[in-house]
Amino acid sequence: MATRSEIAVAIDGPMGSGKSTVAREVARRLGFRYVDTGAMYRAVAVAALRRGVAVDDPDALAAVARALRLELTFGANGATRVAVDGEDVTGELRTVSVNRVVGKVAGAPGVRAVLGGIQRDLGTTGGVVMEGRDIGSVILPRAQVKVFLTASPEARARRRQAELAAAGEQVSLHDVRRIEDEDDRAAMTRHVGPLRIAPDAEVIDSTDLTVDEVVDRILGSVARARGL
Repeated sequence: MATRSEIAVAIDGPMGSGKSTVAREVARRLGFRYVDTGAMYRAVAVAALRRGVAVDDPDALAAVARALRLELTFGANGATRVAVDGEDVTGELRTVSVNRVVGKVAGAPGVRAVLGGIQRDLGTTGGVVMEGRDIGSVILPRAQVKVFLTASPEARARRRQAELAAAGEQVSLHDVRRIEDEDDRAAMTRHVGPLRIAPDAEVIDSTDLTVDEVVDRILGSVARARGL
């Protein structure tokens, strides 16, 4: 039987599937740390854009990832703040400019190697909800609870549009769908396997489910993993 501190929850899924909102709430209810691995790639994207690094140069992107000081601060309410070289960049992570390049950043093998190591270290002690695209299959293959969260393309686009609006970016639904399609294509062709569904993952289609309904299903899986 796994104890509370040993449990690791891996939540994967494409852009706009609702995994960030769900993972944050699951972490809050369990009192676990919430790790948004996408935010880590976005932080590298912010640093690359600031430094004028070509996002088509994977070696240059890897050098950025190796050089920056990335800090995650875990809040009691499930929120995570991200700082780069001592500066909080959380508010910049979901902007359109970052959305346009984060796929290439995440596709750089050297960047994935650097951040993957950090992510594995964060997951080894348990008591964590980690979300991304290959957590259950690559980063935390021994996680006790694995979920692949998906939704219809229309639902995903609406959610991402709302997320961008909350960050102060007004983007048409058409443009959001285009960004979503580009992200999906990039994810399917990356060298290291994002969007893999771990064979022992529970697939949840959140199109017609509320956040609470998805969260409750995952909490049920956690309870079973703990033998409750």
